[in-house]
Amino acid sequence: MTPVDTSAVADLLGVLAYAELTAFDRLAEDARMAPTLEGRAALARMAAAEIGHHVRLIERMTELGVDPAETMAPFVSALDTFHESTRPNTWLEGLVKAYVGDGLATDFYREIAAFLPDPDRALVLDVLADTGHAGFAVREVRAAIAADRRVGGRLALWGRRLVGEAITQSQAVIAEHDRLAELIMAGVGDVGGVARLIERITDAHTARMKALGLRG
Repeated sequence: MTPVDTSAVADLLGVLAYAELTAFDRLAEDARMAPTLEGRAALARMAAAEIGHHVRLIERMTELGVDPAETMAPFVSALDTFHESTRPNTWLEGLVKAYVGDGLATDFYREIAAFLPDPDRALVLDVLADTGHAGFAVREVRAAIAADRRVGGRLALWGRRLVGEAITQSQAVIAEHDRLAELIMAGVGDVGGVARLIERITDAHTARMKALGLRG
């Protein structure tokens, strides 16, 4: 594997650390919209897992000799803009956002992680692993659609909006951070590699929408 600039590794850890921190905030907030205690508890557990991931990323950045707060700071604007523009109004919208919107971002960062050497590759893949939200979101959304078919149409529109906003956010992160862009290009090799990466992410998004019972 081609040696990877430590600064590029730090950038990826920084954006992920802030993403995990915001995931904790959002899941804790969304838990209060849960219609049942079971749902509230499920999201609270997921929020706890996300803050655990955040701590591990912070610890690794410290090992690399970079300041975690300074490393996260350049990514705050792009991620906050995404979350402010896609704030869910209902419990179901929150579940779709976590499963579809965050899922697309996870796929994007997982692709980049493949270009890293260990132990950073293993760490990133581990913190991006499903915390149990996927199965829970699918069950809740499909049950809601089965109870009222009109829900499916509204959530499908919401899902399409989320993917558009998530792609815009990912593009902003890369456009504003040259080291991450260079890491991706070095990993995929050429424009054709970028096209294949995008195709894989798009296919995964389509599969998620289908799993929810929604049209992509």
